[in-house]
Amino acid sequence: MTITVPIKMLLTLLTLTGVQVTQASDNIIIDDFSADSQVAWNYFSDQVMGGVSEGSARLGVENGENFAHLTGDVSTANNGGFIQLRTSLRAGVDKDAVGIYVKVRGNLQKYYIHLRTKGTMLPWQYYQAEFDVTKDWQVIRLPLNSFNASGSWLRKRVLPTSLRSIGIVAYGRNHSADLQVSEIGFY
Repeated sequence: MTITVPIKMLLTLLTLTGVQVTQASDNIIIDDFSADSQVAWNYFSDQVMGGVSEGSARLGVENGENFAHLTGDVSTANNGGFIQLRTSLRAGVDKDAVGIYVKVRGNLQKYYIHLRTKGTMLPWQYYQAEFDVTKDWQVIRLPLNSFNASGSWLRKRVLPTSLRSIGIVAYGRNHSADLQVSEIGFY
């Protein structure tokens, strides 16, 4: 008897059980934001700590391209300054992963990927790498060794197997955010 399982579902099931899968392109997809995606993303803003940034996140489709759309106004007033989408990585990732890739487009602004690990115990601890977006879809690759720790109490380097969450973040300055993400994963 043969059971056919869509590759997206297989990758999700295997990742949740801790099995690491590498596709032919050597990319490990976290999410492609399709309608049948099983990945749970949460929206957060600095309002959880008294900030005043406002925004939202929704799913969209344009010309057959599925994406998450993060929009809002980031304000540094009241010690704030972020809006973000975040998902958990329950099993970490393959020890041989060397970076994160993201397919994005947006409003010509700078955005960030924030990583949390077993060692990031406090809410303000994370590892961060920045990227700029254009109005056209582009794939950006961020090596794990390009992520900077948010404080001196954290390890200098991110260990792939210790990763526990990944966030897509508009951060650090007063600006309007408008970012679309159609795929995110590891390479």
